[in-house]
Amino acid sequence: MPQPDKHTAIVKQLAGRLGFDACGIAEAVMLDDDARRLENWLNKGYQGGMQYMERYFDLRIDPRKLVPGARSVITLLLNYYPQQHQQPQAPKIAKYAWGRDYHDVIKDKLNLFLTLLKEQVGAVEGRGFVDSAPVLERTWAVRSGLGWVGKNGNVLTRTSGSFFFIATLITDMQLTPDAPFATDYCGTCTRCIDACPTEAIVSPSQINASKCISYLTIELKDALIPAKFAGRMDNWMFGCDVCQDVCPWNRFSKPNQEPEFIPIPQLLNLSLQEWEAMTEDTFRTILKGSPLKRAKYKGIQRNIKAIKTGTG
Repeated sequence: MPQPDKHTAIVKQLAGRLGFDACGIAEAVMLDDDARRLENWLNKGYQGGMQYMERYFDLRIDPRKLVPGARSVITLLLNYYPQQHQQPQAPKIAKYAWGRDYHDVIKDKLNLFLTLLKEQVGAVEGRGFVDSAPVLERTWAVRSGLGWVGKNGNVLTRTSGSFFFIATLITDMQLTPDAPFATDYCGTCTRCIDACPTEAIVSPSQINASKCISYLTIELKDALIPAKFAGRMDNWMFGCDVCQDVCPWNRFSKPNQEPEFIPIPQLLNLSLQEWEAMTEDTFRTILKGSPLKRAKYKGIQRNIKAIKTGTG
């Protein structure tokens, strides 16, 4: 017989044991409202060159198609807020990218999570996802009671802000769902909208990704950053944290306890000139296992040019 309460307690105990900072559970159902929102977002072209956002639409809105037999969606948060700071002369790098690639770190944790679940519960089918599959992580975070989607498009919590990764474990286990998060605590605050250097936040919680500095410095594969962003890159070489840095809820952020997220020293200390002079071999050596490899050597050099000249 299913034992949802008992198995839910096991899931949450394992989440804490594996170092996750929060764990919430929702029933695996089709996301009708999100289907309409996603279609509208795509129709406006806000995905830019991220064509992958247009694929697997039906899988994004129904976890039961992504994982046959799915009953529950487990959402996990992992804090990445660092204790360290970049030096003033260093080109800016988003905080999430200072340590080892979170995809690898979290995938290892999710694989172990499933293994331990099977040991304690028995036959369990499921798949873990982190930012690289057609899963609407933010929606599931809200549905599982972990927080709300702020005006900057990030999931916010009242106790720890927004500097955390979201991981999802979709499983055939029958679990006891948490109550959805029902309140938006952004209120009348518009600091993130006002502070965005490229005006990428077009309305509360709606982001034109094609204008976002994170998109421009990572996802955009063109040889040049469009000239219309000249003088607006705000010294960002990889990613952007502006909308999070100005968010009042992030005054509650605390340094993470994950050893894998200890920053690579060069990311905090190297000047723009040192990055520009770096050879491709040195780039590969220093950034082995780093998220910065997503932009590749040519992408980083393009971003440096955009910072220096104010154009791509």
